[in-house]
Amino acid sequence: MKINSFCLTCLIQMQESQVRKFDDEEKKMKYMREILAFLSSCNPDLSAPALVKPLSRIYEKYWGIRDGMAEVKKEFNDFLLSMEKDIEEQIRKHADPLEAALCFARTGNYIDYAAVKDISKEKLLELFEEQGKEGLDRKEYERLLGDLKKAQKLVYLTDNCGEVVLDKIALKILREYYPALEMTAVVRGAPVVNDADIEAAHATGLDTVVRVIDNGSDIAGTDLNDINDEAREEIESSDIIISKGQGNFETIHGCGLNIYYLFLCKCDWFMRRFRAGRYQGMLVNERRILREGDISA
Repeated sequence: MKINSFCLTCLIQMQESQVRKFDDEEKKMKYMREILAFLSSCNPDLSAPALVKPLSRIYEKYWGIRDGMAEVKKEFNDFLLSMEKDIEEQIRKHADPLEAALCFARTGNYIDYAAVKDISKEKLLELFEEQGKEGLDRKEYERLLGDLKKAQKLVYLTDNCGEVVLDKIALKILREYYPALEMTAVVRGAPVVNDADIEAAHATGLDTVVRVIDNGSDIAGTDLNDINDEAREEIESSDIIISKGQGNFETIHGCGLNIYYLFLCKCDWFMRRFRAGRYQGMLVNERRILREGDISA
């Protein structure tokens, strides 16, 4: 998905917010001028997550390497792991456990430090309470079930830490429903924001449920031009792909593969494009979006 005016504005605001606490105003001006110069001449075909990578290099040039998010990632992995048994029991009591598992996994997409400024465990629990009422888009879910019945190979693109525990439950139930389906989960290839990587896959036990590979990239998404050969071959040879989160949508949308996107709308552009409220859950298919064109107002 190419960058647009909404994303460009958001990127600029994000860079300013990261240096607001610093005192050296002259240095901040030089930094922001370099940021603006880069964005004004960057490749317009790149997605916003792909642009974050070179923007981070500019940040490091002026301010050094940021503190990692290891503590935050562990905190939310541990928090969701502490609830895993209860959530799974609740899911299995549902009339349609697979739909319930996908709804919980989608709700976990709230844990996104790149898109949500004031993440709280209380809000996540509130969203868990609400997600059961919303369900999945009925027509799209029926199409997903139809594709799952015919598929031989599925790739599941993960997004954030914490959220990945809910992905684990969804993949476990998918395996029970479709035992002959070959499944692979793809995580990030390096630490980026609070996204799930191989370390998170091990810590949460995701790798005990399905095969897990990393994509070799430190972009907060799945850019087919940036990931390693193994991940790209897995994705392109898959019959069906479940893609979690806005970052994955932003980086892979437009490829034309049979992707079912599962995410919460967390920013103004996504809300406008999908005519949705903040934190409203979406299940949409790549090919149908491409056929229907831009559905924004």
